Amino acid sequence: MRCVITRFPFELTKGGVLESTKGVKPEPVTGESVIIGRRHYPVKQVGQVITRQDRRDFRAAEVLRAMAQLGFTCRAVPKPAPLSILSPTQHASAMLGTPVTV
Repeated sequence: MRCVITRFPFELTKGGVLESTKGVKPEPVTGESVIIGRRHYPVKQVGQVITRQDRRDFRAAEVLRAMAQLGFTCRAVPKPAPLSILSPTQHASAMLGTPVTV
């Protein structure tokens, strides 16, 4: 499949992506990710491996679009859990801790 990433055309196949990421250790995922095989790779790492370009030269959205078109599962940035806001009384109680039975 022909994909354009940073104005350069690439002929990508699912097998080609699997082969080029074979033996590449995934970095810790902090943002968008692509599942290749059984591993979760950061999008920028996948883009760097398949295009052989510097990560600053392309956008993650371009690689996500290409990987989704090839049939890979793409994950967005996980939304953070909402923070619970404690009342002043609950905050003071949490700071004191729980009572200890003797």
